[in-house]
Amino acid sequence: MGSTSEVGRRDLVKRAAALGILAVPAVGTLTSCATGGGGGSDDGIKNKGTTSAKNPLGVKNGAPLEAFIFKGGLGDQYAKDAEADYNKTYGVTVKHTGTQQIGPKLQPRFAGGNPPDLIDNSGADHLDMNKLSAQGQLQDLTALLDAPSLDDPKKKVRDTLYPSTVEKGKHKDTFDVFYYAFTVYGTWYSHKLLKEKGWAYPTSFDDMIKLCAEIKKAGIAPWTYPGKYPYYVHFNLFAQIAKIGGLDKWIAIDNLEPGAWTSNDAVKQVVGHYEELAAKGYFLEGSQGLTHIQSQTAWTRGKAAFIPNGSWVENEAAPTTPADFGMAVGALFDGGSGDKMPHGTLRAEPSEPFIVAKGGKNPLGGMELLRILVSKKHAQNFATKVKSLTAVQGATDGMQLSPGLASAAKAVKEGGKNLLMIQLQEWYPKLTDEKLGGLTSQLLTGELKAADWIKKAQQYADEVAKDSSVTKFHRAS
Repeated sequence: MGSTSEVGRRDLVKRAAALGILAVPAVGTLTSCATGGGGGSDDGIKNKGTTSAKNPLGVKNGAPLEAFIFKGGLGDQYAKDAEADYNKTYGVTVKHTGTQQIGPKLQPRFAGGNPPDLIDNSGADHLDMNKLSAQGQLQDLTALLDAPSLDDPKKKVRDTLYPSTVEKGKHKDTFDVFYYAFTVYGTWYSHKLLKEKGWAYPTSFDDMIKLCAEIKKAGIAPWTYPGKYPYYVHFNLFAQIAKIGGLDKWIAIDNLEPGAWTSNDAVKQVVGHYEELAAKGYFLEGSQGLTHIQSQTAWTRGKAAFIPNGSWVENEAAPTTPADFGMAVGALFDGGSGDKMPHGTLRAEPSEPFIVAKGGKNPLGGMELLRILVSKKHAQNFATKVKSLTAVQGATDGMQLSPGLASAAKAVKEGGKNLLMIQLQEWYPKLTDEKLGGLTSQLLTGELKAADWIKKAQQYADEVAKDSSVTKFHRAS
């Protein structure tokens, strides 16, 4: 998801493309164990108009449309721009709300049966999409996938997207979540700082520990993080476990399998690495009390060298980033010769989930606004305005990219087939953000040992696995 935090959100890819083009993740089958679905049939759909070549979804001209857009690291101007085109075509003015309070503002409306039509469900206070899908409150978006694209009517919308976008958005067999962005997660740094100091970006845990000692001697904190949202650290920590231990063992964690945390040697190595960083004082003092914005500001002002984050950070931190900062992202660190995945492995996956409320007044209009958003025009507008890639294949071809976005695109290209998607944070946010986030907070302040973090992480995962009130999902290896 976008940011204020983002939870980001998303396996392997079949191939990588040229600079500025994303690799295509080959995602394993994702299924929900819950009954119910994401909307199923369109029978009885509200405000249905007449379909035509120019209006393949049958949007009713003049029908009101309401959009709730998460206004975090990506802002909401890109959505307003798409809404302007919708307004011209369908003779209405979209009722637009930009907010970081998606869940608090919309939970009562879903309960009352009057949700808005299109929702960018991102941020710390997002809606529980798993529950909404299981309750049948999300519109099945298959009709959107099968509609002709705005750029080439001979192509369906689905043919313009990276396949991982479709797989990521499924609950059971229903496609009801449209992930619009493609986020690169990792360790972010200033190319200028490293170059000026003569430091090379570390390729391994051992190299990182050695470099941290040099950075600290130079009077700079090696790391900072948003202690108010400690799950930002999981963007790196979880992916490192998958990189070192192998995707199959990570999938066991995604699937809440017994002993998945405690029996995985990669977990011990990765969590132990963070324990060592904390023990040696390699985190900026006071990071445990910082928000995402405060930690990013400390980083862009040179108080810390590294920060765990997603590619939305370039846009979100723009107000405090020096023009010559040289924002960049690095690949995951090597653990040793026994790593299951090679150097260059990267976590990069669909993000920024959009949903259409089945109970909205104009769900067809909500889908049409998404169709506009995935046109090349608006995909490029998104890249320009918020410095982020989208789910649209080849949308940034030939564009002049900002430093952070160019670095992210380069990292994706170099990652090739070794792009990771992590589902745990998406499927079980209360487990990862609250329970494990609390453990990570204690780990990074030295209050908790790695062994205890792992033991408690397994305990919390087991509790979720046994909780019949939590919708369960399964990911094929």
